[in-house]
Amino acid sequence: MTDLKKFIRDIPDFPRPGILFRDITPLLADAAALAEAVDELARPFMGRHIDVVAAVEARGFIFGSAVARALGAGFVPIRKKGKLPYQTESVCYGLEYGQDTVEVHSDAIKPGTRVLMVDDLLATGGTMAAACKLIEKLGGQIAGLTFLIELSILNGRKQIEQYPIHSVIYIKS
Repeated sequence: MTDLKKFIRDIPDFPRPGILFRDITPLLADAAALAEAVDELARPFMGRHIDVVAAVEARGFIFGSAVARALGAGFVPIRKKGKLPYQTESVCYGLEYGQDTVEVHSDAIKPGTRVLMVDDLLATGGTMAAACKLIEKLGGQIAGLTFLIELSILNGRKQIEQYPIHSVIYIKS
């Protein structure tokens, strides 16, 4: 297995001072690394009857649709408020500096649908916790969560520990 961590570039003070941004574009640009990342995101959920993969914009979409293809599942986009053209359901959640909202089309998930949640990064866990609540609000069953990167120092896993969680890359600092 390739050391995928070497394809993650650290960008200090982006998007604002004090933030260390984890840039995945070098991984996306390398065909072999991208293929391996998608395989590793999907691997624990192969043969587990996933109906749809759901992912939060924007970088989650990159991996979510590829994982859906790998699993033979559909794909459901979860977006920030006001970005979807049809009737939506929404969940609001708190941020350290305010509040945000995620939305999904109201007909995207049928009751009993088995959903795998995908994102590129698990940081504080707030966005993924809200996305899971949104899927469950529509009657979906969360089959698991899979992340390319987990920033374990931020302990985001604590907010979503009731679900099976898989992370490909662990970063401790």
